[in-house]
Amino acid sequence: MTVIPIQQLHQNDVLQFFKEHWGSTEMVISSGIYDCSQLDGFAYVDKQNMMLGLVTYIIRDKECEIISLDSISEGKGIGSLLVQVVEQHASEQGCTMITLITTNDNLHALKFYQKRGYCLIEILQNAVDLARAYKPEIPLIGNDGIPIRDEIRLAKQSDL
Repeated sequence: MTVIPIQQLHQNDVLQFFKEHWGSTEMVISSGIYDCSQLDGFAYVDKQNMMLGLVTYIIRDKECEIISLDSISEGKGIGSLLVQVVEQHASEQGCTMITLITTNDNLHALKFYQKRGYCLIEILQNAVDLARAYKPEIPLIGNDGIPIRDEIRLAKQSDL
């Protein structure tokens, strides 16, 4: 098992991964509209180069924003390792902050990131309604039957 830049993978494999896990490669959040297959990122792969996890990010000035994070097998440290690799890369690039956005229903992500030192810094009320205007397939109800309405921005200082 190893972590590699996603540019080292076949583009079709990356596209298929996003379609399986997100429905498309497009991510619509308040910080922008992203084609995740075109972003920088890292993949956790096995010996056959099969993706077991994938993270994408964008760097703007001194801020690194994690756009997507997926792990095929929960509880094995794949997501944690991918976040650590992004944090290290961001630090090497001179970033002073790492941010991300998740939705109010994603309690798993909120728990995951807070355990790793991220703090809630902003609640963007009804932001998902704006995203739905562009991407209507975003569901109304999310994890645990919670209505998906708000975006929550988390951040961590990158003095790692």
